[in-house]
Amino acid sequence: MTVPTSPITANAPVPNVTAPAGSLTWRRLRQNKALLAGGGILLLIVLIAIFAPWIAPHDPYFQDLAHRTAPPVWYEKGTWLHPLGTDQLGRDYMSRLFYGARISLLIGISVALISGLIGTALGMAAGYFGGRVDMFVSFLVTTRLSMPVILVALATVAIVGGSLWVVILVLGFLKWDRFAVVMRSATQQVRSLEYVAAAQSAGASTWRIVRGEVLPNVVPHLIVIATLEAASAILLEAALSFLGLGVQPPLPSWGLMISEAKAYMFFSFWLIAIPGSALALLIFAINLAGDGLHQWLTPEDKA
Repeated sequence: MTVPTSPITANAPVPNVTAPAGSLTWRRLRQNKALLAGGGILLLIVLIAIFAPWIAPHDPYFQDLAHRTAPPVWYEKGTWLHPLGTDQLGRDYMSRLFYGARISLLIGISVALISGLIGTALGMAAGYFGGRVDMFVSFLVTTRLSMPVILVALATVAIVGGSLWVVILVLGFLKWDRFAVVMRSATQQVRSLEYVAAAQSAGASTWRIVRGEVLPNVVPHLIVIATLEAASAILLEAALSFLGLGVQPPLPSWGLMISEAKAYMFFSFWLIAIPGSALALLIFAINLAGDGLHQWLTPEDKA
């Protein structure tokens, strides 16, 4: 038996039931496994770096030559007094590992900020104005790409002298090219969109258009490049410290810890394995979190 339907009921609009914006954002965040995993690991490392003075069991600079190269607690002769053992000078390895997270994060964030400011300014100027500005920026990028980063950094640090801030400044002024290339391409795409043309027709200034219309729409690309460059800067600092031209003793840099332990790698393997594993975990977390942030912020995922 068919139930008759009145014209009013048949033509009634279907109610538009949509979830609140906050609920959709939270649901998309929970579905983003890369961001949750990478962000969780990165947050843990950041917390360790921040609270290192309170959670480190010993002074990272205190030397106890009577307990040199003590093994970690999972070895037969290991003790809970030094859970990760001690280095060749008897310094507590867990404490140096915690303080080393500060050095790595400081270098990664500082280099990403310095190179990001330089590269973003050049790339957006080239993409928005075009013409001679684009040619000049392209010339600068080509010149920069002709110089290998590691060789220039090695030569500069060898001449000036190795220290934490010298490494940060050298890498910051050498790692801007990827920002410039990506921001140039992204700005060219955004510049041709209708809302930019509408802002230009309304008489908005160039600074207002770049700051209010172009920059917010290239932020997802900027975040991905910043995470890649931060991870790359941390690895480069570790390489420079390993060669003796980066962070200088007694600072507890993870790269320096690996360098100091290379003479003991066949006898006390943990001296290299522990900071090497921490360095690999940090790089993995930064790249994973950056990829997850890009997926979360791109307009395609918001549809």
